[in-house]
Amino acid sequence: MDVNAAVAAAAAIAGVLTGVIAMLAFRWSERDQKRPTRTSLHTDPVLPPGVDTVLSVLRSSAVVLDEADAVVKASSAAYALGLVRGGKLAVEPMLQMARDTRRDGEIRQVELDLPRRGTGRGEALAVSARVAPLGSRLVLLLVEDLTEARRIEAVRRDFVANVSHELKTPVGALSLLSEAVMDASDDPEAVQRFAGRMQIEATRLTNLVQELIDLSRVQNDDPLEDAEPVRVDELVAEAIDRCRHQAGTKQITMATNVWAPEGPDPGGPGRRAGAAADLHVWGNRGQLAAALGNLVENAVNYSPARTRVGIAARRLTAPGGDMIELAVTDQGIGISDRDKERIFERFYRVDPARSRATGGTGLGLAIVKHVVASHGGEVTVWSAEGQGSTFTLRLPEAGAARDRAQQHPDLEDEAGPADPSPYEPLPAPEVLP
Repeated sequence: MDVNAAVAAAAAIAGVLTGVIAMLAFRWSERDQKRPTRTSLHTDPVLPPGVDTVLSVLRSSAVVLDEADAVVKASSAAYALGLVRGGKLAVEPMLQMARDTRRDGEIRQVELDLPRRGTGRGEALAVSARVAPLGSRLVLLLVEDLTEARRIEAVRRDFVANVSHELKTPVGALSLLSEAVMDASDDPEAVQRFAGRMQIEATRLTNLVQELIDLSRVQNDDPLEDAEPVRVDELVAEAIDRCRHQAGTKQITMATNVWAPEGPDPGGPGRRAGAAADLHVWGNRGQLAAALGNLVENAVNYSPARTRVGIAARRLTAPGGDMIELAVTDQGIGISDRDKERIFERFYRVDPARSRATGGTGLGLAIVKHVVASHGGEVTVWSAEGQGSTFTLRLPEAGAARDRAQQHPDLEDEAGPADPSPYEPLPAPEVLP
């Protein structure tokens, strides 16, 4: 009896222990399931509330890294700059900054030059990178592209340096000439000679200041805000009047030719020639007149005496709308292939000695380029040393002129012969004294 009771008691105790152990094991398993694992920390990081929205409106490229240097969040700009590749930050200096910031919590900033992807030109991409901790486990990287800002700053420095140099020359000359006048006060002929030189330098200084003002205006103003249809014949007449005195002094013949939709053209079948009043361009009259005037003035200044300068205008049919082409041709010294790549730069002169003699400032073609570009056109140059040059402006035709051409299809230009050589006489020119 006692033995049976002991066995029963032992079985009961064993059952109770088994139940307790099972209950403890169940509780322990449940607690482990609720506890976050190290793997889940790496694969499913969570951005702090509102950070995702803020990053989406930032202009800078944004990258968020977790504690394993994996990319949690990256903006499209970061991918475009090549900062993120394959889910990893691809720029080693930035990655090292992120690790240092994660370790000590300090904000770091550095400027770097990165290779530009896909250009093959070896150009560097200038960026400013800033790293800051984001919560306890994440790191935020903000990258700003400084390439364009640096380019503009370099252009500004060059411009200021060139302006300073150009202004110092006539100002210094005026200072020296004024001293010479004072020393030669008892010599009327010397005073007259020095005064004439002072007048030349003063004129040069005035022209330089005016062209600086014109260049600043065409760069900052929108010429299409007050645009209007401008008659091509008026632009041509104004450009010729601007240079009539210089041309007469050098016995240079000014000739014009216009290909417009009126009447048969004796130059070839399919072309129609007529009055320049039928050609209109759309834009700011003052800026367009200044651009064409600069080209004609250069043609006269760089042409030998008793030569010919031609101004031609015609309509060209283009897929995006008709264009008006204005060409200025001279028989001057010409431009080398090396110089043709730089003639539209500010203050660049093909022949500095000749520019000083003619009063050139090196800004005329820069103004032409900006005016044409702001009007939606283009300027090109053809030149050969010792033969001459042809500068061609292509500008959109005014809408009113196009509408009139559509209402009268019989006046539309048809396909005609190839463009005339820049040095062949323009057909039926109107020679102006």
